[in-house]
Order: sequence, then structure tokens, then C-alpha cells
Amino acid sequence: MSKILVTGGGGYIGSVATYLLLQKGFDVVVIDNFSTGHEQPLTYFKTKFGSKITYYKADLNDPSSLKPVFKKEKEIDVVLHYAASCLVNESMENPQKYFQNNVVGTHNLLTEIINSGIKNIVFSSTCAVYGEANYVPVDEKHPTNPSNPYGMSKRMIENMLEWYGKLGKLNYVILRYFNVCGASDDGEIGDSKNPSVLLVQNAVRGALGIEPFLLTCPSVDTPDKTPVRDYINVVDLNEAHIKAVEYLKDGGESEIVNLGTGKGNSVLEIVNAVQKITGVKFNLEKGAERKGEYAVMYANIGKAEKILGWQPKRTIEDSVNSLVKWYKKHPKGWS
Repeated sequence: MSKILVTGGGGYIGSVATYLLLQKGFDVVVIDNFSTGHEQPLTYFKTKFGSKITYYKADLNDPSSLKPVFKKEKEIDVVLHYAASCLVNESMENPQKYFQNNVVGTHNLLTEIINSGIKNIVFSSTCAVYGEANYVPVDEKHPTNPSNPYGMSKRMIENMLEWYGKLGKLNYVILRYFNVCGASDDGEIGDSKNPSVLLVQNAVRGALGIEPFLLTCPSVDTPDKTPVRDYINVVDLNEAHIKAVEYLKDGGESEIVNLGTGKGNSVLEIVNAVQKITGVKFNLEKGAERKGEYAVMYANIGKAEKILGWQPKRTIEDSVNSLVKWYKKHPKGWS
């Protein structure tokens, strides 16, 4: 079975990915600096899966911490690169952090990957590279015009990968995420951002009384004046990553692929759905508006089905129910 390197494996999406990979029999090597990720899920995996997982505290901004990992861990087939700063609003206030952590950090990682002779990488990108949608559903041919430094940092990384691909240095699958929600199906692994900036997570936390729910979206030109987004379950998302691993190992050509559900829901539609599913009505208090937001964004996912043989399976109800399980066990996340 393959050995997979996961960056950011202590974070929300990366820890769910690591869990799925281990369940499917992969050997997994994780690196994380634990600035926003957590060591607890990795120690849980170590107890549950033993020698199938190895993890290191390493920082993409510190090449000297990366070199020993790549020197020790041989026969890595594919790198899944999740590690990143990923808050749109924060990127508007502190763009330097995003270009440093995301772009420079990834440059350091790619240097070690190439020097180690690893050929395959799956990169966690974002629909934020598109900026304001000229049309929906958005396909991969849509122009890229990021409206915030977070999206621009991801597009810059995509450009690096595209050049390494053209020069024969790497094979890649770039996965452009839409809005991620949910926890592992069993509720064992989930989001520990505290406070979270993710809508479904925040709404479930509000329903469970963990913290007040705050509406932080600006008023936009949609029927209910709240932004419309495409909410994809984190397990579905990571199953697409595993499909991408298999695709690259089978000799697939480099590709850029959207990951979403193919339909959009407004913020208020999601909040109402969470209240209905949980049976809890909670107050909708207004918080500080997030910057860098746009009105409507949802995915055309036809390419994911064509290239990867992938389709999302889980509903908003599935995501909410998995989050209820997770937050009942970990109301404050791993911390």
C-alpha cells in the first residue's frame, strides 16, 4: 500500500483526510507546526492504527525542519498539501501572513519534494481563486480574478505547480474547494477552530448552546440578501483526494478540478436547515461583517466526475448530524 505525506494533518480537513487514509490501509506521514492544527487527533490515530502513521512537528516556513522528514521518510508516493492559512477576512487585514505562510511555505515544501524525487502532489486550493463569479455554476475554465489575498495566495501556488508541471518536475491535481462542512461520519474527527469561521459549524455550535451564533455576512444581491455558497461535506471532499491519489498513481495527467455539490444555498437557508435538523431555534445576532465576500458562488462538478470518477454523497443533514456528534464529544474542539 502507498505511503502518503499529509501536510497540515492536525488541522480540520487534514485530520479527517488522515483518518480516511488510515482506514483505507495507507501508510501516512504527517507534518504540522501545530499553530492552528492539533496533536490530539494524531495521537488518537497512533493509538488506533499504530505504525501506519508517523507524524512530525515541522514548519513549512522553516526548511531546516522539513529536511530531516524527507531524509528519513523514503518511498513517499504522493503528497497531500493541506497546510495553509485560510481565513478570508484575516487575509484582508494581514496579507503578509498569507503570502508568507501559503506561497513561501509551499515553495519550501515543493523544493524538498522535488529534491527528494517525489513526483505527485494533490493541492488544496479554493474557489476564492475565481473571485466574483461571472456565471454559475462555475467551471474550471472560469477566469481567475481573486478578490482577497487568501485567494491570490492560492492562485500563486497554482501557478507554481503549473510551471513545475510544464517543466516535467511534478504531476499534480489541484482541487478547488467550495465551502467545507461536517465531521467524520462517526463524529470522531472534526473542526477545532475556536471560534470557527465556517457557517455550518457555527450554526451547529449555536444550536448546541456552545456559543452564540453571529451572522457575519454582508448584505448582498440575492433573494434573501445573504451570500449563496456551495457546502460540501468534509468526508466527500477527502474521498475526492483519495481518488486524486489513485489517479496520479495510475499515470493521470495534471488537472485542476472543482470540488463542491453543484448547487448553492444562502446563509439563511443553511441556518434554517440547521434549526430544523437539530430542532433548536437560536437567536440570529449580527456580528462584524466579513471583508472580501461576494454574492453567489457554486460549482460545476462535471469534471470531478469525468476525471476522478467522484460525486458527493452526503447531504447538509448528514453534515449537521456528524457535527452534532463531534461537538457533543468536543464542544471546544480538541483544545
